[in-house]
Amino acid sequence: MTDKTIHRLHPALRDDIGDLLTQRPVPSNQLDQIDPFLFLNHHGPQVYGPHNRGLPFGPHPHRGFETVTFIVDGMLAHRDSAGHESVIHAGGIQWMTAGSGIVHAEVSPREFMEHGGPLEILQLWVNLPSRLKMSAPAYTGLQRDQIPALPLDDGKVTMNLIAGEWEGSTGPVQSLTGVFMSTVAMQAGGRLTVAGLQARNVLLYVVRGRIGVGDHGDLVNAHQLVELNEDGDALHIRAEADSLLLFGHAEPIREPVVAHGPFVMTTREEIVQAIADYQAGRFGSTQA
Repeated sequence: MTDKTIHRLHPALRDDIGDLLTQRPVPSNQLDQIDPFLFLNHHGPQVYGPHNRGLPFGPHPHRGFETVTFIVDGMLAHRDSAGHESVIHAGGIQWMTAGSGIVHAEVSPREFMEHGGPLEILQLWVNLPSRLKMSAPAYTGLQRDQIPALPLDDGKVTMNLIAGEWEGSTGPVQSLTGVFMSTVAMQAGGRLTVAGLQARNVLLYVVRGRIGVGDHGDLVNAHQLVELNEDGDALHIRAEADSLLLFGHAEPIREPVVAHGPFVMTTREEIVQAIADYQAGRFGSTQA
């Protein structure tokens, strides 16, 4: 078992959306993607006052990939053109397969807009290979208590297992492409070792806190994304402070990525078709 090593750290760059505090570590000028992980937005943390306008993500289309939304704090309402609707609270997640085409809205529930409160959300885009880009749209919304919370390192580490397997436990989301996905809460001094990462690309983002990575304990601070080298098959993490991590891994797709706004395909012609299909109403509507 050999350690994976850090290639480069990517700070999340500030890119607010209206009054929503937003930071984005990928894509950036230095990093297009960590195949198949295409895009990560970190919204908040911030506190909304009463009678606020809520989140600005009204109905919009997607095709060709999956979105995973992590509600770290606050609450989030989802509605889509395939008929799915939910309100997910802190600690929960939303996993949506856009596939062949879907329109969805991710907005603040009326309760949040009336009373306000804390809000922190991560949204991740996960690419699909060309053979799966036209899969049927799907949605899974999970509350905190529906996600296995696995105690590790004598309780100093908690892995919230969303998709994939860990030591006999299986996450509730069945990924189309075998993606492993979790959030990891670590107390200062806690340790996590992950093996079996050969030929897998790792997504590691520090939501808060500070960690050391590898035998040398290279430090990674809050709001930094870790890009690892391809060598090695194991990852060693030590919490230098109480920390929360977004941690996933997957086989790289290694196909062309042609993105245009909310569509991610493999050719320009497929993008043109996606736009035409959406404009023709073939993605459906979020209206009842």
